[in-house]
Amino acid sequence: MIELIVLDVDGCLTDGKIIYSNSGDETKAFNVKDGLAIRSWVDLGHHVAIITGRKSQLVERRAKELGVTELHQGIKDKETLLKRICEERCISLRNVAAIGDDLNDYKMLNVVGRSYTPANGSKHLKSIVNRVCTNNGGEGAVREMIEELFEVNDEVGEFLALWQ
Repeated sequence: MIELIVLDVDGCLTDGKIIYSNSGDETKAFNVKDGLAIRSWVDLGHHVAIITGRKSQLVERRAKELGVTELHQGIKDKETLLKRICEERCISLRNVAAIGDDLNDYKMLNVVGRSYTPANGSKHLKSIVNRVCTNNGGEGAVREMIEELFEVNDEVGEFLALWQ
């Protein structure tokens, strides 16, 4: 059973574009369908960790909206951090699913029980993950992953019951 999902931000929760305004503000676009699935995962009592290499107040805001309390930004070594999170929560790595889109996710994706990359993820990840999503990052790849995990966990009925 998958107990924890780990999400990368740029290229997974977003399309990977970082837009700066003339005043220096940064914007990102998050997919609401991904958000509904993440919130549902949390509401069913599962854990979510966002681990990203960049730092952004926008990501902090989105995590709060979704009820994600395990937020780690500016992380260079995602694998080591994930192992520490699992140890602290007494979760086996085989009970973890993760999605990442680029080479800084490589080692983390190699140690989890189920690994995913968006359709537009790095070709180097596509050869090591359990599943390449049909959707691109920021366009429902995270939703696709979570819906599959509800099937893996035999929780589709509970997921749907949240919304019926």
